[in-house]
Amino acid sequence: MATPDEQVRSGNGKRGFAAMDKETQRMIASKGGQAAHQKGTAHEFTSEEARRAGQKGGEVVSRNREHMAEIGRKGGESRQTARSGNRQGGKDEAG
Repeated sequence: MATPDEQVRSGNGKRGFAAMDKETQRMIASKGGQAAHQKGTAHEFTSEEARRAGQKGGEVVSRNREHMAEIGRKGGESRQTARSGNRQGGKDEAG
């Protein structure tokens, strides 16, 4: 007879939640979130908490010089493409 641990294993060496496929994990997590909201114990971010989290993430991203350079390069390329498209149509960005 198999032990409880052996019954939970799915052949991939993982147990419990980790052994489940992604769709099953999402379904269970979704039910947990819905239950927490119905119970009133779910955490909801205030606008101040959200602002601080966004600021913190922005600070981390901006430390990566290569990433920021890539973002700037893509923006410049996009703008240049848009400007050349406007000129072909007989319009200029300045007026």
